[in-house]
Amino acid sequence: MFEIGIITKPQGIRGEMRVLPTTDDPTRFSLLLGEEVFINNTPYTLTGARQQKGIVIIKLDGLNDRTMVESLVENKIYIPEEKALPLGENEYYIRDLIGLRVQTFENENMEKKEIGVISRVFNTNANDVYVIEALEGDNFMIPAIKDVVLSVDMVNKMVTIRLMDGLRELKI
Repeated sequence: MFEIGIITKPQGIRGEMRVLPTTDDPTRFSLLLGEEVFINNTPYTLTGARQQKGIVIIKLDGLNDRTMVESLVENKIYIPEEKALPLGENEYYIRDLIGLRVQTFENENMEKKEIGVISRVFNTNANDVYVIEALEGDNFMIPAIKDVVLSVDMVNKMVTIRLMDGLRELKI
């Protein structure tokens, strides 16, 4: 299952809810109209979705008043994997990046050294940011941009990065 949002609070009195999208594409909710979404392993049919200032307001079949929605606040909304949007070239699901080992070039001879593991991914307006749980020293962050992330090898579970000056100082 893929997480697509977190219920933040009711919207009005007729069973609508405000959702913080955790998907790269908030329009994805509109694409799911008439489809099942899951909250606490319970299926609900999505009957309405509209965007409003960084959040999505949705309506689920069977939830008809504010009290019903209040009981679901802070719960996550999931969809089956087959309903996930297809990935483009050099795109990865966040859940697949978590736990990948990270290596960088240790010297001018292009020898690689493993330096940590991706422990979290933050989405910003500009680019994603990977949190690296360092094998030595403090954890740090890197921007997921072409100049830094050189390759992602999903088969060998390894990300190769160029550790530019100052990046190791971006501590978390």
